[in-house]
Amino acid sequence: MNQDWEDRVAAMWDRFDDYAETEEDEARFRADVDALVAELPEGSPLGPFERACAWDSTDHSDKAVPLYREALELGLADVSPGKARQTKIQLASSLRNIGQAAEGVKLLQAELDAPSDELDDPVRFFLALCLSSLGRDREALSLALGALAPHMARYQRSAAYYARALVEPGEQPGA
Repeated sequence: MNQDWEDRVAAMWDRFDDYAETEEDEARFRADVDALVAELPEGSPLGPFERACAWDSTDHSDKAVPLYREALELGLADVSPGKARQTKIQLASSLRNIGQAAEGVKLLQAELDAPSDELDDPVRFFLALCLSSLGRDREALSLALGALAPHMARYQRSAAYYARALVEPGEQPGA
């Protein structure tokens, strides 16, 4: 879609917190999203993506999941690789919310091998949540601490080692 449409979508999401958290306001927000989606050409993967985000953001993961899948199936990765990766993160989170965390783990583990970008930490964050939901807390903690380690001003090497050691025991370095 054109930049004007993208700007209007971004502005609508910037105003998301202006909508109260009542069912009526959430429905109004989703209707506003639907109005913007109606401007898209038929078959655009951006439509189900935006609709999924709206359902997800108003606590309806069950309605978001099929729309996220549709966006990916319609070729969102060809239109916007960044939104496709965002979709996989949000889909995994929604799957966890509806009791399908194992599928979320599978989806996000594949993203660990994707080219690095600004979504690397969110991938690890939501993967850690999915792992924890499956009772794999030690793996989740390892992943979360490993994601945090590079952001530390000091102790990066030790922190990264200790994070790995939670799931791969070995010798301990000096801190």
